[in-house]
Amino acid sequence: MRMYRIIPVLLLVISVFCGCNSYEKLLKSNDFDKKYAAAMEYYNDANYSKSSQLFENLTMYYRGRDNAENVAWYYAESLLKLKDYYSAGYQFAHFIRQFPYSERAEEALFMSAYCKYMESPEYSLDQSQTKEAIKAFEQYVERYPTSNHIPEINKYLDEMRAKLMKKEYEIAYGYYKIGSYNAAYVAFNDFINQYPDSPNKEDAMYYIILSGYEYAINSTESKIVERLNLVINDFEKFVALFSNSKYMKTTQGIHDKCRAALYARQK
Repeated sequence: MRMYRIIPVLLLVISVFCGCNSYEKLLKSNDFDKKYAAAMEYYNDANYSKSSQLFENLTMYYRGRDNAENVAWYYAESLLKLKDYYSAGYQFAHFIRQFPYSERAEEALFMSAYCKYMESPEYSLDQSQTKEAIKAFEQYVERYPTSNHIPEINKYLDEMRAKLMKKEYEIAYGYYKIGSYNAAYVAFNDFINQYPDSPNKEDAMYYIILSGYEYAINSTESKIVERLNLVINDFEKFVALFSNSKYMKTTQGIHDKCRAALYARQK
């Protein structure tokens, strides 16, 4: 009885081994048409690991031949399905260089940008890839302003810009936390100039006043008057925009201290 249970398992193992062996032989084969047919079959069966290897293997052979475009396209698509976004993005960009007049060139440009978007890390990490993805999408929109992808791209752009905005705010706040008040003052001002409609604008202006004041009172005597006046100007801008702010009591106190310090120096 036990033998009858073992036989199906053995048959399965033999089948898998033969299948793997057959695939390895196919990879080494010089029958490129057979390889191409198998690669397409693997792709259509969602076996993207095998299809990507075969399409990569076929790339050099089909260069300049009839199926060259299909090989390049499905190689990139296989990598995309495997979520190898770096390699897929590279292959989509390579597709555009190889086949700039292809009907797929527009989609390849979108997919190249999309792969960069998928590689964009969380906001706390370096955002170089995010900036590259934004630039790539903007180039796509400039070239294809009526594309069906535009609503989707706008969503991705909003998401990535929000990520950059959060990153820049955290950098500025980091300077404030460690007592680097001049750097905080500059960073928060840059933040507001770059993101004038940010939901963090009130907080940023609040920290501009706080960091500006700390920087001013610790300045040399020759600079303190000028810097205290800057704090007063920043307070007046803050009041004009956020007259009912939760920070009003604190910022008003700083404003009064600045006025008192300036008055003392006029005596």
